Amino acid sequence: MSKTVLVVDDERGIRQSLKGILEDEGFDVESVATGEECLKLLETHTYNCILLDIWLPGIDGMETLERIKLKYPTSTIIMISGHGTIETAVRATKLGAVDFVEKPLKLEKTIQTVKTAIAQAEKELGNFPPATTSSLTGLEIIGESAPMRALRQQITVAAPTNGRVLIYGETGTGKELVANALHQQSLRSKGAFIAMNCSAVPEELIESELFGHVKGAFTGASQNKQGKFEMASGGTLFLDEVGDMSLKMQAKMLRVLEEQRFEPLGSSVPVAVDVRVIAATNKRLYEEMEKGNFRADLFYRLNVIPFQIPPLREHPEDIAALVDHFNRHYSIQNGRENKQFMQETIDFMQEYSWPGNVRELRSVIERIVIMVPKQKITVDDLQLPKIESASNNPVASYNFDNYREASEAYEKEFILRKLAEWQGNITKTAEAMGIDRSHLYRRMKVLGISGKQN
Repeated sequence: MSKTVLVVDDERGIRQSLKGILEDEGFDVESVATGEECLKLLETHTYNCILLDIWLPGIDGMETLERIKLKYPTSTIIMISGHGTIETAVRATKLGAVDFVEKPLKLEKTIQTVKTAIAQAEKELGNFPPATTSSLTGLEIIGESAPMRALRQQITVAAPTNGRVLIYGETGTGKELVANALHQQSLRSKGAFIAMNCSAVPEELIESELFGHVKGAFTGASQNKQGKFEMASGGTLFLDEVGDMSLKMQAKMLRVLEEQRFEPLGSSVPVAVDVRVIAATNKRLYEEMEKGNFRADLFYRLNVIPFQIPPLREHPEDIAALVDHFNRHYSIQNGRENKQFMQETIDFMQEYSWPGNVRELRSVIERIVIMVPKQKITVDDLQLPKIESASNNPVASYNFDNYREASEAYEKEFILRKLAEWQGNITKTAEAMGIDRSHLYRRMKVLGISGKQN
């Protein structure tokens, strides 16, 4: 069967040239001129590779890339750029593009880039056993402990409904993973899953991110922009760290939830949407309401179906399965052989407190797969604090008055250790933790951790 390629470019000559040379190489090729046409076509067709121009009318190539990867995470996408910059390349790579080709196109190089990208994608998919292929989408919830089985059962019951869900859990427990699972098992699964971290977006930009804006709405608004709500219409909008949203935005959010309509910034024309909202927080919202930091009416709109994700220290029996999962995943991703974790190493990990939860465990396994040359992994290779007794653990030995104090203590311990690991480099620490740098700065300020920008 021939490999299929979709070309997305507003220049007719480019579309025709690429279609001609790729068909000569045995590919089946289709082409469209806009991001909107591309997204529409992907609802009914799949392609081995998508060649996507950055500069497109309507929604541009970067936004199209983001939408494709959110809905079809395993898509193989090569960006086409006539004005490529390092910043653009880095951003596209982070969004999931596998490579770049620059205009004017060098036809032989373009053909080779497509062939290489398709071969690499097939290799990665082919190396996963059927039972774990779904892990490529990031939607697999690992663990057979009682809390994990209960969580999966709760997802099965709640997913097919339109009820709003509020997910509670410490940083790194997998709140977005659960939200995505709810979407995939819902009647809206063919629609988009759009996620936004409320604490990672500056206050002055959050309204534009959620509701979009029209050209000229403010300085720098050079074209119309669709907001997250409109992008998620027919699907699911996931609002992470909703407890960090300002009171002003909470009021606007409440109105949109009630009316399912809004006006983009700079426009007086209302936009109607059909969106299921799933929110998440690591805060105790009852306490935030008592302090006047969170609106009670918005809380009761969001907290229709509450979910509580347990921290990793409460289900340590799942650690062995998680280690195996991440070991295989990162070994394949980086072309390495699977590591062998000694039983004493697993035992140690099951005793460790994991203040950063599953996210911290994942980062540790990824580092070991990439940086540790030997196959048999010992306790020393983990580079975690040795656990002698609870009395030697400043967090474990403290008698906390409430959950939030304990949670923040664990989070502070984790951040301090990661900062030490990266010699105080904030950017590298944030990347290692899997969070945005601005979010790390905000949490450091809240927790009283000093640090300077890098």
